Amino acid sequence: MIRDLAGLTITDYLDAAREMTAANRPYLAHLLAEEAARRTADPATAAGIRAAYPHPTAAQKETG
Repeated sequence: MIRDLAGLTITDYLDAAREMTAANRPYLAHLLAEEAARRTADPATAAGIRAAYPHPTAAQKETG
C-alpha cells in the first residue's frame, strides 16, 4: 500500500513505531518516532517521544 508520506500524521508515525516495537524492530521504531518528534511543534512533547524511543545502540550501552 503506497501512501503520500506528506499526508501522514504524528499519530500515524507513533502507531507505526509501536507496531515496530511489538515486532522487535527497535531501530525502525526509533526512526518512526524520530519523525513524529520532528513534526511535533511542542518541544516538551518531542522530547517525550524521543525518550520513549531512544536509539537502540544508546539503550544497549546504558543497560549493557
